[in-house]
Amino acid sequence: MTTGFTVDDLKRILREGAGADEGVDLDGDILDAAFDELGYDSLALLETSGRIEREYGITLDESLLADAPTPSALIDAVNAHLVAAAA
Repeated sequence: MTTGFTVDDLKRILREGAGADEGVDLDGDILDAAFDELGYDSLALLETSGRIEREYGITLDESLLADAPTPSALIDAVNAHLVAAAA
């Protein structure tokens, strides 16, 4: 079982599920950029959360996406779920 969710995991899942906006460099420093600045709307984030849930075997709260407006916040929230699921 995977023990952590990283920015590389998030980038991969974002690209697989919603692609990447041509004007956004996901390989740059994106941790504190808002998802909408990165070109991801609420529908893209729903797809992303669904992929995270399936891949990591966790259930994310519906409010998570509203409470995690940046990649850094989403990574922290996913890791908190993974820790709780492992306990």
